[in-house]
Amino acid sequence: METPGCENLQLVSFHSTSKGLIGECGRRGGYMELHNIDPYVQTQLYKLASSGLCSGVAGQVMTSLMVTPPAPTDESYDLFQKEESDIFESLKRRANSLVKGLNDIDGMTCTPAEGAMYAFPKVELPAKAFDEAAAQDQTPDTLYALSLLEETGICVVPASGFGQKEGRVGFRTTFLPPEDELNSAIVEFKRHHEMFCEKYA
Repeated sequence: METPGCENLQLVSFHSTSKGLIGECGRRGGYMELHNIDPYVQTQLYKLASSGLCSGVAGQVMTSLMVTPPAPTDESYDLFQKEESDIFESLKRRANSLVKGLNDIDGMTCTPAEGAMYAFPKVELPAKAFDEAAAQDQTPDTLYALSLLEETGICVVPASGFGQKEGRVGFRTTFLPPEDELNSAIVEFKRHHEMFCEKYA
């Protein structure tokens, strides 16, 4: 039954084993659902999908498990519900901890993570960092991300690759590591940022 007012809504949904709550990173499996999409367009999308490679058996099994969790009458239902709840609560704690930790660093601002397992902090850098990035034919956030990797071993993705607003410098990071490792990383983010800003002051 359609939700009132949504009878003509065209919707394409994606879900995957690596980006969903089960967070099985590296497990390549998922699905795309089409709702109220023109049949001709559906046919073309099906052809396009059929011409590519599909997930391996492990990814297909993970997708099947993701979309058909234990039913209330199954022996594993209670354990599954507990584990799912524990994972979800841990993800919330980690997201809040990472965002708070980044916001506590002078020169960084980060909005709360909502609906994704990533944080996108904005980073304020000294003018000399921009000059150095230009001299190396890099974006300032690439210079920053490479420095972070070299100094701490933390790998982030420069935000310039995501079409950020002109003049904004930042990066994408995740809160998927275990809580103790994430807390150590937050300390390293702060140490690195202070060192980087001092270097280019």
